[in-house]
Amino acid sequence: MLQALVFLTLTSIKMTLDSRRFLYGLFFCCITLVFWGMMPIALKLSTGFIDPVTFTWLRFTFAGAVLVIWQAQRGKLSEFRNLTRINIVRLMVAGTMLIVNYTFMVWGLSYLHPGAAQLSFLLAPLFLTLGGWWFLKERVFWQHWVCFALMGGGMLLFFHPAIQSSTGLTGIGFLIIQVSALGWSAYALIQKSLFRVLSPSNILLSIYLYALVVMLPFSQPASLLTLDSHDRWIAFFCCVSTLIAYGSFAQAMHYWQTVQVSACVAITPVITFFLTEACVGYGLFHDVIFSAEADQLSLLGMGLVVIAAITVQLITPFLEKRRIRALHTLTVATDR
Repeated sequence: MLQALVFLTLTSIKMTLDSRRFLYGLFFCCITLVFWGMMPIALKLSTGFIDPVTFTWLRFTFAGAVLVIWQAQRGKLSEFRNLTRINIVRLMVAGTMLIVNYTFMVWGLSYLHPGAAQLSFLLAPLFLTLGGWWFLKERVFWQHWVCFALMGGGMLLFFHPAIQSSTGLTGIGFLIIQVSALGWSAYALIQKSLFRVLSPSNILLSIYLYALVVMLPFSQPASLLTLDSHDRWIAFFCCVSTLIAYGSFAQAMHYWQTVQVSACVAITPVITFFLTEACVGYGLFHDVIFSAEADQLSLLGMGLVVIAAITVQLITPFLEKRRIRALHTLTVATDR
């Protein structure tokens, strides 16, 4: 009787904490989705006035400078005293992977429509889920895989006009984006493995400062002085978006399992689609941004992606509770 009471009490506490973690994770994931949805459009606009390496260096430098000031004022820089050599190596590898992600994404947008680029990046959430399952030993249920299969099918339907009208350059762009997706997935997994020793903000700070130093010899900061006011606003937006989006993503990874974050990230192309169509509808950037020409089949695919992503969020807590109950039942039976 006492054992059952203790179990119920601990279960109730865990459910309350899980509810808070879910809401926090949802909040930060939504912020990430909004800014990542806008990012391909902004990056597409930037391809005409700055090279990918210099632009990536600028984004890292801006984010790193802001985070240094923020963390110093909060007295959080003392966390770095506890780093081991292995942790430092992990941070350097994570930084390298994020450099690959940023640079190759901008490069790929030279060949692809923003929506098509997001479609090509769709494998990244799957890479992240597989990595969380394989390296971090996170549990992924068969229901999750079904949802990811529905997302994949939905995205193919969603962007089938772009696929059907593809050109020879699309294949090159697709391969470039896949390198970016692998880099992003590796960065996210390494970042999650470091949460025990560093806060999400300090992990990003380390990565940004590392990238700032590594990329400087290959960048051309002087070219930034030649930008006109329009180009500067685009560059400034991308810098701010980098800081907010990746900060929110790091927090989401802190509160949610990788499978939940992956499902949310898979909705990003849908956000990009709506924002792209809004730009086309209002006649913004008409010489660079074009319509994805979505039809009823595309809208059906969009519905599948959204439903599958929501389903992952709804079933994950239920599946975890069922697994805990099964373990408790097995433990009680073993004790007897």
